[in-house]
Amino acid sequence: MAKKKKYRKRKHFVRNAGVTATMSMALVLFLVGLLASMLFLTRDMSKELKEKMTLSVVLKDEATEQQTERIKKFVEQESFTKSVEYVSKEQALQEHIEALGEDPANFLGWNPLYASLEVRLNADYAQNDSLAKIEKQLSRFENIDRISYQKDMITLVNENVRKISIILFGLAAILMLISFALINNTVRLRVYSNRFIINTMKLVGAKSWFIRKPYIRQSVVNGIIAALIALILLSGVFYYMKYKLALDTNFISTQTAIIVSGIVVVAGILLTAISSYFAVGKYIRMRTDDMYYA
Repeated sequence: MAKKKKYRKRKHFVRNAGVTATMSMALVLFLVGLLASMLFLTRDMSKELKEKMTLSVVLKDEATEQQTERIKKFVEQESFTKSVEYVSKEQALQEHIEALGEDPANFLGWNPLYASLEVRLNADYAQNDSLAKIEKQLSRFENIDRISYQKDMITLVNENVRKISIILFGLAAILMLISFALINNTVRLRVYSNRFIINTMKLVGAKSWFIRKPYIRQSVVNGIIAALIALILLSGVFYYMKYKLALDTNFISTQTAIIVSGIVVVAGILLTAISSYFAVGKYIRMRTDDMYYA
């Protein structure tokens, strides 16, 4: 009767230890997913901001409709172009009036503004060196008065994105090390309670992989469960940030959500499998007498 009670007590302890280990791993993977999301959100926001920047190809008054159309077609076919819009002199004047509330044609007697092609760039080309090459390409065309873009703004955006990315990558590297240490310790605690079973299997001639396999399999299952819990927590955080904080835009894209989910699940599987492999290996190499002092 006493043995049966002791067995139940040990089984209850192992079950509780497994639940605690899984929840601990879930919290660690939640932090991994949160930081990965921040990295991808920074990338997406940077891309969106860069693609809102425009390159203005200002045309001379002498430019004919055919010449303008030829320049526009060239720009549309180039890889640096996301979209291009023709702005006539009259439209430019109207936008100027709406923005500043005054009409320069009233006191000048003529419209001083030029027609232009407003080119929205693909994010990869929103760099000053790339823009210099684009400017050189466009300079071959006649009847272009000038090409203008916000050099200082582009430099500032790229510099800030670079700094934020370095900080987040550094935090990600540190967090991965901490995650591995925490998950490794959690798995070791679970394996510790079975150290005498591992030793018995070794003594009866079981091979190293045969002993490791069930523990690695169980750790992988726990890692997947922990990853799913982490993803549920992440979904809750994103739901709160999007709806409760009234963020009407697409806070996180479908592609980013899939990539982050993949990172969390893969991290859960790999970290637990590797930790379990080494944790079991420790007790396989350990002598029987040392088991009592471990």
